[in-house]
Amino acid sequence: MTVRDHFSGVAQAYVAARPHYPPALFDAIARFVPPSARVWEPGCGSGQATRDLAPRSAHVHATDPSAQQLAQHWAREAVAPNVTLANEPGEHTSLGDRSVELVAVAQALHWFDVAAFFVECDRVLRPGGLIAAWGYDDFDIPEGMAAAVDPFRARIEQDWPTERDFIKRHYADFDWPFAPLDAPPLALEVDWSFERFIGYLSSFSAVVQHRARTGDDAVALHRDALRQAWGAVQTRHIRWPLFLHLRRKPG
Repeated sequence: MTVRDHFSGVAQAYVAARPHYPPALFDAIARFVPPSARVWEPGCGSGQATRDLAPRSAHVHATDPSAQQLAQHWAREAVAPNVTLANEPGEHTSLGDRSVELVAVAQALHWFDVAAFFVECDRVLRPGGLIAAWGYDDFDIPEGMAAAVDPFRARIEQDWPTERDFIKRHYADFDWPFAPLDAPPLALEVDWSFERFIGYLSSFSAVVQHRARTGDDAVALHRDALRQAWGAVQTRHIRWPLFLHLRRKPG
């Protein structure tokens, strides 16, 4: 399957349901990149990261291989004159040699041909430029919900693409081209209603693949059990551990 196969079909659900990244993440990157930086954001999706990169950068060139995802991008409705969008793969961009100070990859590196992508990073990054790549895996199960969440996860487990294993290992398998910089421990945290939580589950590529394979809507099948476990509270606190790689090009 291609990146387009995974995400074009859930573009609207993705933009509506995916959580936003914490300011601490962008603060950590800003320690090494000036506000005058020009940024390439490959695999930008619907712009969850772009909206935070843009105010901290001189320019963001946000690219994605999915035209459907780009059609939902935050910058299409926001006032963001320093953001350009392009339908380009992660392994190749129209940017010139040594043209950016930062390559920022949000929850997307595992979909790329990583070796080819790192070659492209070396081409477009100025000496001293930075790769910042981050991601998150499953949320920590809220208290009292394991008996409902675990069967849902088990139902769709075989429908996840194999690239998800890279996320589970926090990109430890990759042959990174540059030396690492220290990155702080981070977490993504939200307070969500039950409906927002269900929308998030519905945005999983595994849910889409499960429906294609079996004809069953995994979220619908588990909705009643999840609702009962959620309880009478209006919102629940949801937390995802977040990992961040920072790699600086020599020079």
